[in-house]
Amino acid sequence: MFLCLKKYNMKARQYINMMGMAAAVLLSSCVKDTLYDTPHPDKGAVTISLTGLSADDNYVLDMDGKVADITGSPFTNPDLLNPGTHSMVIYNRAEGFTFDGRMARVNAPDGKSRADGASVIPLPDYLKTVSQEITVTADDTLRVNPVPQQRVRDLQLELEVTQGRPELIQSVTATLSGIAGIFDMEKGQTIGEPTSTVFSFTRDGSKLTADARLLGTMGDVQALVLDIVFTDGGRTQRTEVDLTEALADFNGDMTTAYRVTGTLETPSAWKKARAKLPDGKR
Repeated sequence: MFLCLKKYNMKARQYINMMGMAAAVLLSSCVKDTLYDTPHPDKGAVTISLTGLSADDNYVLDMDGKVADITGSPFTNPDLLNPGTHSMVIYNRAEGFTFDGRMARVNAPDGKSRADGASVIPLPDYLKTVSQEITVTADDTLRVNPVPQQRVRDLQLELEVTQGRPELIQSVTATLSGIAGIFDMEKGQTIGEPTSTVFSFTRDGSKLTADARLLGTMGDVQALVLDIVFTDGGRTQRTEVDLTEALADFNGDMTTAYRVTGTLETPSAWKKARAKLPDGKR
């Protein structure tokens, strides 16, 4: 009886010792393991939220020069990034523009990217962009809420025919020079040389109206050349107006239309047509 009891106690002590060793091993293992917050402990993720994004907006994310289509909001950049600072540009693929890296160029009238010195289309779509640097942290997700800014502005022109017979006006073609044709989306500014655009006026009684949409004015002078064709015998007349002062504030709030009004004197006894701009602007 005594021998059996002694043998049982020895087994119990051995079992207790083994449990203690196992616990020590488990405790040691827990101390050495590192806990992470994400599945990417050495890299960071970036999630973009754009307010009011719709399926038709066609926005693009350019992260360090690598482009991805933004398919919804919030949108997570498909690539994980190394910790540190990164350059991010977001823009929409607006109709009427050609995108070359981080440059947006207004197209030429033939629909192609314009060459230097070529004119641009008068009504490209509304380009919106935003550029910023972000700082990414390893084992974390950076959430940003950038707000793209409108980069083009509507220009509304209105001429009142105050002399002559407006009903004899068949067409009025306008050439506006001294405007921008390229936008640097990373720097958030227009660049390059001034260009021009050509558009037509529509007549309603004695009023002539035209619309354009511009990246902005550029250069020292903005000039408007009007080529007027009359119905009586196909006579033509050309007149030039200096719009530099009238468009002095154009490169301001791009979200509001810029309106310029003036008068146009057509020849009553076949003299040169004269235009006066602006009669007022806002």
